[in-house]
Amino acid sequence: MKRWKINLYTVWFSQILSIMSFNFGMPFLPFYIQQLGITSPNDVKLYSGILNAAPAVTMAVMSPIWGIISDKYGRKLMLIRAMLFASFIIAGTGMVVNVNQLIILRLLQGIFTGTVTAAIVLVAANTPKSRLSFALGFLSSSTFIGQSVGPVIGGFVAECVGYRVSFIVGGILMFLDFLLVLFLVKEDKKSTIEVEENKEKEKVPLLSIFTATAISMLVVLLFIRIGRTIFNPYIPIYVQEIKNTTKGIAGITGLINGFLALTTALAGLTLSRLGDKYDKMKLLVIYLMLGAIFALPLAYTNKLWLFTGIFGIVFFITGGVEPVIMSITTEDTPVNRRGLLFGVQGTVGSIGFAVAPLMGGLISIKYSTKAVLLFIPIFLLFSALAVLAIMFHNIKKNSHLNINFKSTLQKK
Repeated sequence: MKRWKINLYTVWFSQILSIMSFNFGMPFLPFYIQQLGITSPNDVKLYSGILNAAPAVTMAVMSPIWGIISDKYGRKLMLIRAMLFASFIIAGTGMVVNVNQLIILRLLQGIFTGTVTAAIVLVAANTPKSRLSFALGFLSSSTFIGQSVGPVIGGFVAECVGYRVSFIVGGILMFLDFLLVLFLVKEDKKSTIEVEENKEKEKVPLLSIFTATAISMLVVLLFIRIGRTIFNPYIPIYVQEIKNTTKGIAGITGLINGFLALTTALAGLTLSRLGDKYDKMKLLVIYLMLGAIFALPLAYTNKLWLFTGIFGIVFFITGGVEPVIMSITTEDTPVNRRGLLFGVQGTVGSIGFAVAPLMGGLISIKYSTKAVLLFIPIFLLFSALAVLAIMFHNIKKNSHLNINFKSTLQKK
């Protein structure tokens, strides 16, 4: 088996364990902070937003820095760095005594972790262009498989022995994952894809990666991150409001998060593969428009099972978006600049992750928790419009080039 495939499958499995580790306790932060003394409903919403935004803010700053370092010193080094720090931070979360210590740990999480971006950079650097959509889509499924299994197990552990134990178990699992990658993954710095591309582009200016298409994809990434995650921190609060109790809701919340992650994982395994066969821009528009349509009734459902089913459909349809975006931007970027590319994408994505919970918190406090759901189709629609804009720009540009080419031929 070729080295790029071995790395892909190994990193895929390691990412399942990694995301499971994070999701043993993180989805239950609104419940955890209530145990730490934050009991006012509005304060719970406010701190939930802050705690979800904190790692995204620091990660937005650090992502390009880690990306540049990975281009220079290697991608595997960045992945094991992220996992090692994550193991201590996750375990430490289960040992805090107040919410301020929890905020500090969440800030440190954004600075020193980031296993998803590190894994993407490692895989993208060793994968041939013709298999990028498959590889990135397959890898993205690991994130959501981990997100589907982690909250379910973590919710069960929390119900039995408490939230603190869930975090500590997650930290131990992450450390074992660190050892797995350390000993099994081998970065091939002279892989097929590097040899192919570096012959054509040995020295590429840093800013040359920011083409009109790349910038537009960053805008789409920002909107899709906000749209897909704006309600996630408030799912526990939503469940608590509907059930009108705190008993057993950790398990229910874990099942809902697990189901949403599972549908996204299925999208990564199916919808993202279509990017290797069909026009990627058109696929993005289809996914985003369908996602916006199905998201419209979310705010008007009063049954948890119906809400979960509709939300799962939205997550499945939009789950193919990010792998296709990554494929579009990666194809035209040399290997020795992909660390920077994914670092910038990590920054933009982290900004979305930071804005979403804060925006959701303000909306939920001023109006209601359900009101946050109205913004999901809005941001998905914005994303679709951004893709359409770049499609029309490319059509206009190509038409202009064809006219100039014909004029040149006529002159000759």
